[in-house]
This record gives sequence, structure tokens and C-alpha cells, in this order.
Amino acid sequence: MNSDKILELAFYTLPALITGGVAYYLFQSYFSDQQNTRRWLIQKENQKQSLPLRLQAYERLALFLERISPAKLLIRVAPLNDDKLDYQNLLIHHIEQEYEHNLTQQIYITDQCWTMVLTAKNTIIQNIRKTTLDATVTNADQLREKILSSMLDGQSASTLALSYLKSEVTDVLG
Repeated sequence: MNSDKILELAFYTLPALITGGVAYYLFQSYFSDQQNTRRWLIQKENQKQSLPLRLQAYERLALFLERISPAKLLIRVAPLNDDKLDYQNLLIHHIEQEYEHNLTQQIYITDQCWTMVLTAKNTIIQNIRKTTLDATVTNADQLREKILSSMLDGQSASTLALSYLKSEVTDVLG
């Protein structure tokens, strides 16, 4: 009789355990799905708020690259005197000043993009210094002409960086 009672108890307990296990699994799946949905909604809201900031950073860096482009820089910054070293320092000062105004934008863009912007800035400064060391350049006006003529030989570093920046913006929007 004892084994009959145990068998009867097993027949009642087994379906209850199976039902409890299925209920636990369904509740666990439901709560996990709800948590993932909440995370996704929070992430979507954060992206909605951060996208305008990121786009503004890209805009400011595009403006920075345009402003330090040698062609535009030389038109905007006229020499104060005939000394080529003074003009070199003035050009570099303007580039560094523009850079300092846009330094904080790096937190909104990728490291690769920031590296491209920084490389463009440093390349332009290096080209200005290299052109100033040219023995055929004796005054500020000749320095301007030489920098502009060297630009005609190929693309400037700011143009290359701007192309990279545009492709990254396309990826962000994309």
C-alpha cells in the first residue's frame, strides 16, 4: 500500500513540477525580453539626443579643415610685413588657434577621424615650415606664392581629411 501512495503522489507531483518549470521559463523569457526592450529604448533615446551633437562636431571640424586649407588660409591671413618667418609664424598661429577652438570636438567623433584631422593640421604646418626653409623664398609674398603653387601639384591634407570626415558622416547617418 505504501508504494501505491508514493506512485499516486508522483503522478500528482510530476505534472505540477512540469507546469511550474514551464511557467518559470516563460516568466524568465518575458522579463528578459522586457529588459532588452527597455535597454533598446534607452539606447535609442540616447542616440536621438547625441546625434545632433555628433553632427555639430563634424560640421565644426569640416569648417576647421576648410579654414586651415592653405588656399583659404593664405587669402584670409595677409602678411603683416615682408619677413617670411613672421608670416610663417602668423600662419601657424592661426592654424593652432583654430585647432584649439575645436579641440573638444574629438569626444564626439571616432579616433580614426580625429587622427585624420590632426594629421592634416600637422601636415599643413610642416609644409609651411618646409616652404619657408626654401632658399628661393625671400619674403612673405614669395612664401604665399610658393605655398599656393605647391598646392597645385596635389591634393592638400585638409582636402583628404575632409573627404574622410564626409565618409564618416555618411556612415553615421547611414
